[in-house]
Amino acid sequence: MSFAVAADAYDRFMGRYSQPLARVFTDFVGVEPGWRALDVGCGPGALLGELLQRLDAGNVQGVDPSPGFVEAARARHPGVQVDEAVAEDLPLPDDSFDCSLAQLVVHFMTDPVSGLSEMSRVTRPGGVVGACVWDFEEGGGPLSGFWSAATELDPEAPGETHLPGARRGHLEALMGEAGLDRVRGAKLGVEVAHPDFETWWRPFELGVGPAGAYVASLGESGRELLRQRCREGFPEGPFTVSAFAWAASGVVPETTS
Repeated sequence: MSFAVAADAYDRFMGRYSQPLARVFTDFVGVEPGWRALDVGCGPGALLGELLQRLDAGNVQGVDPSPGFVEAARARHPGVQVDEAVAEDLPLPDDSFDCSLAQLVVHFMTDPVSGLSEMSRVTRPGGVVGACVWDFEEGGGPLSGFWSAATELDPEAPGETHLPGARRGHLEALMGEAGLDRVRGAKLGVEVAHPDFETWWRPFELGVGPAGAYVASLGESGRELLRQRCREGFPEGPFTVSAFAWAASGVVPETTS
């Protein structure tokens, strides 16, 4: 899925959660000094920024299918190579990286097993492939309150529970299908403070991702009704949203003669 929105809109909508998630996700994967790392679906660069806290710019690379995000990531992280590409067809040589990571991306891949297999292909034998997706199934994701309100008003609202990797154990299963060894999983948590309800709500009107697309599909009265229903679930402010993501990593099999 390509996000045809401005980078600052994505930052306001999801960047407030993806930046702190990048820290705990990188810790979970165990990125080590000196590694070469690939960020697949890098967006405007939240995970790239965290990788640059641990690795030299020449050892970090990103790819994303959205031209606007590629441009933003390049501008924000000079010295990092960022290319336009989809996960399922990476324009990179075999065995190029020590780790390949996909933060909040697998659930938007057209073919997650193919995407994870490509990540494995460009990672050296013994290297690590890691991914994480918000917990949509058990109500722990940062958008769960929004989708709960939406489905109360509209049982046909699409939600995101059906997306790949969004439920317990599914990321691990996908990695197993992609041929990775020693797959392990975890549930990662972050807390994000919001000064008031309107600051939490307004980014949903920017058209970002499935939630933004759903809000955009509503008429003015429908949007206001949904806003009011969401408001019932939050104090005026300030308040903190606790958000959880499923994470998994696997090791690229050693080659055999």
